[in-house]
Amino acid sequence: MRPDILNPLFAEVTALKGVGAALSKPLERLGLARVVDVAFHLPTGWVDRFARDELMAADAGRMISIVLRPVDYKISRSRGPTRVHATDRHGNYVSLVYFGGSSGYVKKLLPLAEPKRVAGRLDTYGQELQIVHPELSEPDEEVREREAIYPLSEGLTSRRMGALAIQAVERAPVLPEWIDGGLKERRGWPDWREALARIHEDPADKLARERLGYDEVFANQLAMTLVRQSTRARKTRALVGDGRLRDMLKLPYQLTGAQARTVREIEGDLAQAAPMLRLLQGDVGSGKTLVAAMALLIAVEAGAQGAMLAPTEILARQHYETLRRTLAGLPVEVAVLTGRDKGRVREATLMALAAGEIDILVGTHAVFQDAVTYRDLALVVVDEQHRFGVAERMMLQAKGVRPPHLLAMTATPIPRTLTLAQYGEMDVSRLDEMPPGRQPIETRVVSEDRLDEVVDGLGRHIGEKEQEEGGQAYWVCPLVEESEKSDLAAAEMRAGVLRQRFGDRIGLVHGRMKPPEKDAVMADFSANRLSVLVATTVIEVGVDVPTATLIVIEHADRFGLAQLHQLRGRVGRGGGLSRCLLLRGSALSETSRARLALMRETNDGFRIAEEDLRLRGGGEMLGTRQSGEQAFRLVPPDSLADLLQCAQDDARLLVDRDGGLEGSRGQAARVALYLFDRDAGVQLLRSG
Repeated sequence: MRPDILNPLFAEVTALKGVGAALSKPLERLGLARVVDVAFHLPTGWVDRFARDELMAADAGRMISIVLRPVDYKISRSRGPTRVHATDRHGNYVSLVYFGGSSGYVKKLLPLAEPKRVAGRLDTYGQELQIVHPELSEPDEEVREREAIYPLSEGLTSRRMGALAIQAVERAPVLPEWIDGGLKERRGWPDWREALARIHEDPADKLARERLGYDEVFANQLAMTLVRQSTRARKTRALVGDGRLRDMLKLPYQLTGAQARTVREIEGDLAQAAPMLRLLQGDVGSGKTLVAAMALLIAVEAGAQGAMLAPTEILARQHYETLRRTLAGLPVEVAVLTGRDKGRVREATLMALAAGEIDILVGTHAVFQDAVTYRDLALVVVDEQHRFGVAERMMLQAKGVRPPHLLAMTATPIPRTLTLAQYGEMDVSRLDEMPPGRQPIETRVVSEDRLDEVVDGLGRHIGEKEQEEGGQAYWVCPLVEESEKSDLAAAEMRAGVLRQRFGDRIGLVHGRMKPPEKDAVMADFSANRLSVLVATTVIEVGVDVPTATLIVIEHADRFGLAQLHQLRGRVGRGGGLSRCLLLRGSALSETSRARLALMRETNDGFRIAEEDLRLRGGGEMLGTRQSGEQAFRLVPPDSLADLLQCAQDDARLLVDRDGGLEGSRGQAARVALYLFDRDAGVQLLRSG
């Protein structure tokens, strides 16, 4: 259970003064449901306001705070701004300018002759000084020369957010120290509560921000260390294959060096009595599925069963078909089980599984429902690991009398720093070679001004004329429908435009569709009944159509590098040449320009991942918040690598030297695990 000392922080956000139903909504949009969430909602910057008692032209361009007295109004007869002329105590004039508001509203804000403290950017307009849309307060209100700037949603201001944060910090108790004393002294870090108060008071406080970031990374690394320790302490069945099934495989090519090395690593892990915990990273097309098949065959050779878990039904059925083709001719029974399977088909599969007649089961989460029993499950392969968090990994370890060996796979190349942050309890293998015959995807960057040429090229690619035999293509858009706040082309609109030219050869998938509808469209595309699939990023992973050799990504400058690379990986899955067209806007930032240049330059996902981390920072984990994994909230991206190594060393020191969670520092560390929502490690120790 969570320690009682943390209860004030884990109260609902409505416990804060002034937070009712109306204010709860913008806080909820920011993900701030508890007091602790508000306390950890750190400022991202600040505004320095210089307190003045006299207006000076030399301050033009600066944010100032000054007491002024309104003396008259200048109201535009057209749609121009309302101007309020005001003077400082020395008689110097300034115009306070309001656009869009009614003159009556402005007069109510600034009654004549009533002094107000005015804060804002002082600028020059012609020969006069002006402040546009200033902030107003009472003349005697305390001036905060440095004001924090927070991430906001509609209905919140930074000043209001800051006041709520201060309230949340005031509820925070003094907590026992979990950092090693020598480390804290060397770094010059303040106590936890002091750091939290300081960062909301002064967002530029580097030591306070570093301390809070370290605490979060430490809790994360400690949780993973505990998971690893608990898993290694458990005993499971050692799987030693005799090679008879693997020798029967008829592969059209040799394994790459990276594949052969990884299979040896897996074979060595499986032969141990401690459960395997291995992450297999492989770029798109690097041959992860074949490595998984070899691992599953080792389990079957040893007389056990294996299961392969995929995040979507589409991907599960693709893996099932791939395994059936790969293992054709072998005495190995492969079956599939997803939420779609009902009635007699499902019952027959469950009975065969329990009887040991099925050697390998492929499916979605359905393969781990309580009703699904195995005769002897000894190996679980989880594909697209980033869709499954630490909690899911622990659930797999708890399945059955003996925890199964676990091989996790991801096609998202992850920088080494983030691999340690997300998968610190796992051993890691990398497939950094591509199988023979795979050609690099030819990538071009095209201005959106040439959209008509791109559509003409699409027509040639798919064989617009009836006698032409064409290929298939994807067209990716970032949004589902047009928004008043966005000029991004919508998938529905793009599909409509393309249908006007190409008819019913155009399909559409997006995240708001019901799964059966989405599956039906994907099945039509896979069967070549559709020539073009217009889609949002729902096709980022798990779509394998070798005949699709062209992908157009609209507004590519709005995507992160890793996401662009994943989308590009939908093509190039056969033996021929594939192309990727990145449509860009006319106004590019330097970061966007660098991203697109790198995409054009390389197909190396690991290089792209490292560059993505450098350009974007680690907060969102490669630009896409991964379901199942909580992004770091407090860690300064440029400090992540340094803090991570330090935290990993300290976590191991706590476990190996200081008695783990049972020692005096361990009791404090237990509080940290709950504070940062990393208490899965505590739960696992308890269950073990």
